[in-house]
Amino acid sequence: MTGKIDIILEKQRNYFASGATIPVKYRKEMLRKLYRAVKIQEKKICLALTKDLGKSDFEGFMCEVGLVLGEIGYMIKNVGRFASKHYVPTPLAQFAARSFKKAVPYGNVLIMSPWNYPFLLTVGPLANSIAAGNTAIVKPSAYSPATSAVIKEIMENIFSEEYIAVITGGRQENAELLNKKFDFVFFTGSGNVGKEVLRHTADTLTPAVLELGGKSPCIVDSSAKIRLAAKRIVFGKYLNCGQTCVAPDYILCDKSVKDRLIEEIRTQIKLQFGENPLTNPDYGKIINEKHFDRICSLIDETKVVVGGGSDRAALKIEPTVMDNVSWEESVMQEEIFGPVLPVLTYDRFEDIAGLLRNRPKPLALYLFSEDKAHIREVTDSFSYGGGCINDTVIHLATSRMGFGGVGESGMGSYHGKDGFDAFSHTKSIVDKKTWMDLPMRYQPYKKGIYGKLLHMFLK
Repeated sequence: MTGKIDIILEKQRNYFASGATIPVKYRKEMLRKLYRAVKIQEKKICLALTKDLGKSDFEGFMCEVGLVLGEIGYMIKNVGRFASKHYVPTPLAQFAARSFKKAVPYGNVLIMSPWNYPFLLTVGPLANSIAAGNTAIVKPSAYSPATSAVIKEIMENIFSEEYIAVITGGRQENAELLNKKFDFVFFTGSGNVGKEVLRHTADTLTPAVLELGGKSPCIVDSSAKIRLAAKRIVFGKYLNCGQTCVAPDYILCDKSVKDRLIEEIRTQIKLQFGENPLTNPDYGKIINEKHFDRICSLIDETKVVVGGGSDRAALKIEPTVMDNVSWEESVMQEEIFGPVLPVLTYDRFEDIAGLLRNRPKPLALYLFSEDKAHIREVTDSFSYGGGCINDTVIHLATSRMGFGGVGESGMGSYHGKDGFDAFSHTKSIVDKKTWMDLPMRYQPYKKGIYGKLLHMFLK
């Protein structure tokens, strides 16, 4: 495989050096080809998502294919504006000149994607890369082989290997790719693997974006509309069986509303997934036995108040709620990444900052509240990647806002303009005119009028 990767890299470096990917017209043409291919293969993509993760056709389109089409369409519409020069004011001391910023592609990029949203988190970043004018090697996850195979088929049918190449495989291929020199690396996955990616990119001083995860809290205060909060929490938590990087990892609620909230969550689970979620064809499955066993090990049966059942043969775990959970328990020591929802409480809203301050910064934070002061405090003072007020997960479903983490939950962001910027380097350029040359900056330095003028210009 190493030899094959080297050949592809050399082809892509030469192709990028030829300048073929630079014209905006070319980028739009490639984005349109990708858009048409995704539309044509929509059914095959959704079938692959069902095979890998048990996703229904509706969920596959809503959470993956539809979002990808929206991102590609947004880039087609806006790439010309994103790639153009952006002029900025020039200081008087640099008169006469024009100053502008210009986004240029990094060159040859590596995109490494995860298994939980295998189509969205592969082709979404790729659309940003194409819009920015790069060549790319794409490495989808080995844990979602059906979707990876469809991605590879689509890319090979519409793009040449010297432009976009897909490398499938597992850890060996990941290691070989990370040992190569790229101009930029985009990684989505776990924090532990993200650390390895960053170690490798540090060796070559390669810029990288890391989209990771973490324990995203869902805060419910005493002013929240409990029934609506429960409905939206259930949707966000159990979507894709909880295998969502921005799923509410746990609830932190005012103890005065805890019992009512749990009852409403119980009701919503029945309404959304039926009396027996394990037989619901629209409720997905855990990706593999390893993750199934890990999630089950986090369930304390003595604290389960909703769900708790599972079917190992089908890799399904019921939407589960655990009550009276403490910060020290195993379910609170790692990102759950499954359909298990611990409930913790607080006495005073003012205590929340202290409870969260010394914990790793989450990728998302959700607050259900009608209290404007509480909303202002959380949005102004808490550190997290992004989130919602009175909803969950939907903040990532737009190309008009960047999506990314902070601290332990990642670095950098993408989607829309942020995605274009992530895959670009922005040059700052001064175009100095030759018809005039102010003498005050040259030696021999002259004080007096020139010094006063220079001081005035630099103000």
